Amino acid sequence: MKKTLKITDIIALGFMTFAFFLGAGNIIFPPLAGQLAGENMLPAMSGFLVTAVGLPLIGIIAVAIAGGGWAGLTRDLPSKVATVMAVLIFIIIGPAFAAPRTGLVAYEMAVKPFITDASQTSLTIFSILFFAVALFFAWSRGKLIDMIGKFLTPALFVVLTVLAIAVFVNPQGTIVAAQGDYVTQAFTTGFLEGYNTMDTFAALMFGMLIVDVIRSKGITDDKTTCTYLIYAGLIAATGLAFVYVSLFYLGATSAGIAAGVGNGGAILTTYVMALFGPTGQIILSAIVLLACLTTAIGLISACADYFSTLTPMSYKKWAVLLAVVCAVVANVGLNMLITLSVPVLFALYPVAIALVALTLIRKWLPNPCLAYRVVLLVSFVFSMIDVAKYLKFDMSLFSSLPLFNYGMAWVLPTLIALIITRFVGGNQPNDDDKNSVKI
Repeated sequence: MKKTLKITDIIALGFMTFAFFLGAGNIIFPPLAGQLAGENMLPAMSGFLVTAVGLPLIGIIAVAIAGGGWAGLTRDLPSKVATVMAVLIFIIIGPAFAAPRTGLVAYEMAVKPFITDASQTSLTIFSILFFAVALFFAWSRGKLIDMIGKFLTPALFVVLTVLAIAVFVNPQGTIVAAQGDYVTQAFTTGFLEGYNTMDTFAALMFGMLIVDVIRSKGITDDKTTCTYLIYAGLIAATGLAFVYVSLFYLGATSAGIAAGVGNGGAILTTYVMALFGPTGQIILSAIVLLACLTTAIGLISACADYFSTLTPMSYKKWAVLLAVVCAVVANVGLNMLITLSVPVLFALYPVAIALVALTLIRKWLPNPCLAYRVVLLVSFVFSMIDVAKYLKFDMSLFSSLPLFNYGMAWVLPTLIALIITRFVGGNQPNDDDKNSVKI
């Protein structure tokens, strides 16, 4: 008899996925975008939702279609190339950048306001405690769905719901005129702002972790696992959309109390204080701390899970090592690591998007091996133009490329390569059953 999950388990799985995606960065971006968009909030928010919600959801679906793991996503690439790509992505979303940032942001926004004389020592103590708690929850993959999906995330969602209701019932100002690029290019600017969340990376990597959680519940059937993975993605996407819409409206009505603040965190802090008074800082701290913690748990778990497949070290040993590294990085050299990570993100994010697109249309490609190699190579080569521009090299020769000024010079060449390989390349047998990865 084929085993299935209860409705409560499916909802908990979706909540867990939602919590993995919702980090502090996701809470900080929308308020500033909403304030700048002003009266053009709706088109700007629509563009943001496409990249901050749509792409991660499509990424989860791609993981499901591919068989639930990185091996399935990259089966048409040389194994060494696929491994290098995965390692680089995991390093960026794990110990080198995203995971340590969760601890640092949690300290700055949720803890530091309550400390009279904050110092490096207080940050060090907090980092150790924060990542020790994250390690505790990440220790057992089989219990992630119960601990995060049934306890931590509902608490986070309740606090976010309280904030959302308060924002719509008692807005702290009126919506004013749009500013900057939001005046004439609201949708495009919002689209590009959502691109900064980097959640497409997370979707490709969290997909593997979610599959492990599903399997730990006794689900072995491939089709059933794929279905539950898509359900989890849909629930997570719905939750993210709810948060983003609320925070966009918060930002759009914040000009009267937080004009010219310059960053989303300050807008959010000012707004919450205006809504709830001194209690507001406690509410905001709860939101940021829970969001950062659940994301840190997911990142440590996903990284440990993958690295344990490449080395003799077990999942638990990798989890301990990653938690220690994250605690250290959160204290020293983070600004330099952020600076160093930007070029890597510029280089790899287009490749991740191209990989998702290829996975979705793979069965219609006459020669998947050729298509994957050509399209991903084109996306990588043209993304290096954006990398070089960021590093202050003169790349004006390519300024005629669409979206060059937005750091997305790779889009048109990649699309052209995708279209060409859809129709040319000979007929390679495309036996999905033979090539699919069992999960």
